[in-house]
Amino acid sequence: QVQLVESGGGLVQAGGSLRLSCAASGRTFSYNTMGWFRQAPGKEREFVAATSWSGGSTLYADSVKGRFTISRDNAKNMVYLQMNSLEPEDTAVYYCAAKVGTATILARSYYYWGQGTQVTVSA
Repeated sequence: QVQLVESGGGLVQAGGSLRLSCAASGRTFSYNTMGWFRQAPGKEREFVAATSWSGGSTLYADSVKGRFTISRDNAKNMVYLQMNSLEPEDTAVYYCAAKVGTATILARSYYYWGQGTQVTVSA
């Protein structure tokens, strides 16, 4: 079992920044890729970013490239998503997820999920 708990969401004005955190516990060594997804009201869950356990391999959705940065601190079992230049279109519930193997954008390949944290960007 792996438990994931997100934090750091909130309300921010367009152009602002937020940093999301994901605390992982349990058998984290077995799930070496961590990802962030988001889901806006009425929309499907979409990939945001992912990182391998070493941090040497990362993936980003085109919509966030250059604005968001995923990172991890394995000593603390933490994964972060630094979000800069936020836009109203970034408003969504953000989820942390874990999977075995290489990073991928496919939500169905991630086995464990957190409960999500709300990010709201006002115009």
